[in-house]
Amino acid sequence: MLETILQQRYMLVAVILFTIGLCVLFLHPNLIKKIIGMDIMDAAIMLMLATGGYVEGRKAPIITDGVTEFTHYINPVPSGLVLTGIVVSVSMTAFFLALTQRLYARYRTINLDEILIQAKKEVK
Repeated sequence: MLETILQQRYMLVAVILFTIGLCVLFLHPNLIKKIIGMDIMDAAIMLMLATGGYVEGRKAPIITDGVTEFTHYINPVPSGLVLTGIVVSVSMTAFFLALTQRLYARYRTINLDEILIQAKKEVK
């Protein structure tokens, strides 16, 4: 049991990080904390992808002296997905921070509950 947990420790850390990020996203009314929670969730998913693509004892698929045995390389697809995920994560974070800045300029608060109350008052 303990050996299995130690072998899957990175996946376990990814699940714990994702759970922490999800709790922060749902439980905090502060918009900046929600963005940080989303970033923690992104990091957990990238850790899970990187862990799933790594194989002990193998190396990156960079061929220098012609084609050799293909059985000694790791799968490059998870690494590509992680790089794409980093770009998407940074873009989403920048967009949400800009949106938070606009909300603060209009409502003078970053508390989502107060913003919703003020927005309801504006509609009536």
